[in-house]
Amino acid sequence: MRRLLLTAPLAAAALLLTACGTTEPAADDAKASTEAITLTDATGAKVELDGPATKVVGTEWNVVESLVSLGVDPVGVADVKGYKTWDTAVPLKNDPKDIGTRGEPSMDTIASLKPDLIVTTSDLQPGAVKQLREVAPVLQVTSADAADPIGRMLENVDLIARATGTTERAATLKKDFEAKLAEGRKALADAGLDGAEIAFADGYVTSNQVSVRPYTSGSLIGAVNERLGLKNAWKMKGDEAYGLASTDVEGLTGLGKVHFVYIGNDDDPSSDPFGKELAKNSVWTSLPFVKSGDVHRLSDGVWMFGGTGSMEAYAESLVAALTK
Repeated sequence: MRRLLLTAPLAAAALLLTACGTTEPAADDAKASTEAITLTDATGAKVELDGPATKVVGTEWNVVESLVSLGVDPVGVADVKGYKTWDTAVPLKNDPKDIGTRGEPSMDTIASLKPDLIVTTSDLQPGAVKQLREVAPVLQVTSADAADPIGRMLENVDLIARATGTTERAATLKKDFEAKLAEGRKALADAGLDGAEIAFADGYVTSNQVSVRPYTSGSLIGAVNERLGLKNAWKMKGDEAYGLASTDVEGLTGLGKVHFVYIGNDDDPSSDPFGKELAKNSVWTSLPFVKSGDVHRLSDGVWMFGGTGSMEAYAESLVAALTK
C-alpha cells in the first residue's frame, strides 16, 4: 500500500505541467442535460460529448472522489480496495468494477464497461491515454500544481462537473469547502494557534531505513494549512507538481518546536514509521516536538491528494488534534 502513496506523486515530479483545463461557456445544468458538451482538457484536447456523461470511469483516486462528491457513481475505478482504504472521507456509494492499478489500468476491462467518458490525470503515461481514447472520450486533468494547489483542485472539480452536468453541485462543494476552512481558521485562532508552525509529512521504510516526505507550501495539504492560518515549517522546495520534498530522520532536527503532523492507516502497516520504527530511535526521541508531545497522527482514510471532501476532513481532523 505504501507504493500506492508514492507512485503518482513521484512520477508526476518528472512531468512538465500542462496547461490548465478550461471549458467552453457553461450552460446551466438543466440545459446541459439535453445539449451536447464540448470541453478543452488539460492537454488542450477537445472532448465532445452528446450530453452529460453518466457512465464514467476514473483512473485516479482524486478524480474518483470528485465524481462521487458531484453525485456521479463511477462504473469503473482503479484499485477499488485502495480507494476504500485511503479515501473514506468520500466513500463509494456503489460497487464499481475494479479496472486495475492507477498506473496501469486494464484497457479490456474499461472497454467492457462501455463508458461514455473516462476521466484520467496527467500522471497516466501518454501511451495509456492514447489507448483509452480509442475506447471512449477521455477527459484528462492536471493532477497537481505546486504554484496553486487549491486552485488546481477546484478547477479540476469544475471541469469534471461540466462533463457530467453537475455544475450546480460543484458550486455547492466549493462553497462548503471555503466555509470549512474559515471555520477551522477561526477555531485555531480562538485557541491561540494563529501563525503556529506546522510540519506535515509522511514516511516509509526501505531496507530498514526511514525516509521522510515533507509536504511543502506547494503541496495541497500545505496550502490548506496556510489557509487555516498556520505557517509551514519546511524550508526545502518541493517538486513542481505535488510540492513534495525528501529527507531523513536527521533532516528533522532543523524543525525546532513545531507541530509535527501525519496521517497513518491501520489497514496499511507500513504507513506509520513515526509511531513504530522510529519509536526508539535516539534522533527521533530527542526532537523538541517529540519531547513536548506535539506529534499528531490524524484520522485514517483522509487522502492527502484528494478533493474538497478529503481536504475538509483533513481540516476538521487537524483542528481537533491541535485544539484538544
